[in-house]
Amino acid sequence: MIIEIGEWVFRQSLQWVARWRREHHPESQVSINLAPLEFHREGGGYQGWLGQLLARGRPGQSLVVEITEGLLRDAGIEVALDDFGTGHSSLSYLKKFDIDYLKIDRSFTRNLAPESSDMALSDAIIVMAHKLGLRVIAEGGETEQQRALLAGAGCDYGQGYLFARPMPAAQFDAPLKAQPPAG
Repeated sequence: MIIEIGEWVFRQSLQWVARWRREHHPESQVSINLAPLEFHREGGGYQGWLGQLLARGRPGQSLVVEITEGLLRDAGIEVALDDFGTGHSSLSYLKKFDIDYLKIDRSFTRNLAPESSDMALSDAIIVMAHKLGLRVIAEGGETEQQRALLAGAGCDYGQGYLFARPMPAAQFDAPLKAQPPAG
């Protein structure tokens, strides 16, 4: 069923990102996790997704496909390397593949504190990613202190319960409507 669920998630994401780009900000993006089964099936789900993007006139940058280190492949859609730092070949992937975002795994941000080894590693990952021209997303943002430490280190984006809990797209859309559209 993961393939059918993945297709449904993709179609829903296309609808919502089109709306959010039109109504709220022209550079809005939606990230979608690509399951290993979807990636390895014949024809690869991402190939059909690219065709649907083009057929609907959506730019590839409107979607970011999140994959784990073992599934890297460039399909013309922006790619976020998920769970960075937890696999054995992370650095070689950064050199070998065309990646747009690097996601710092929550295992590095969970106990983030000034002068901690987690902070030193997060800081090093951010500096390295920026030197390679990558944008950085920190997973697991739960506290204001974590957000401040990561922002101070130059992290581009945060993801976690500090910002919002998982919710349906319609619920996410409500606070966007309260903001003036981006010019």
